[in-house]
Amino acid sequence: MGRSLNDVIAALPPEEQATIETGYQDLKQEVEGLRELRQIAGKAQAEIASALNIKQPSVSQIERQTDMYLSTLRSYIEAIGGQLELTVTLPACPVLKLHSIGEVTAPDAATRPLQRRRKASTAR
Repeated sequence: MGRSLNDVIAALPPEEQATIETGYQDLKQEVEGLRELRQIAGKAQAEIASALNIKQPSVSQIERQTDMYLSTLRSYIEAIGGQLELTVTLPACPVLKLHSIGEVTAPDAATRPLQRRRKASTAR
C-alpha cells in the first residue's frame, strides 16, 4: 500500500514542511472563479439574482463569462457582500490601487445637440 501525501510531507525536514504549508496557504487565497467566490461567501445563485434584480439563469451565465463589464463584476461582488478593488502592477513601481475608471458626469453642452439630432433621426 502506498503512502499518503500527508505521510510524505511529515517525513520532510521542518523547513520544507513550512515552505509547503506557505504555498498551500497562498493557493487557498486564490479563487478559481465567481462561482467559487459566491460559494465562499455562502450565497446561493437565487440570492444573487434577487440582489441584482435578475433571474437565476442570468447569474449562472455571469459566472460562466470570461469577459464582462467592470460594472457587472462590481455589482456581482457587491451582491455577495464584497467590494471590488482593482490593482495595477507596473514595472519598477509599487502595486497601485485604481479607484475609478472614467468619471460619470452630466453630458456637456457640446454633446447635447448631437444627442438631440440622433433622437430626431431615429424618430423618423
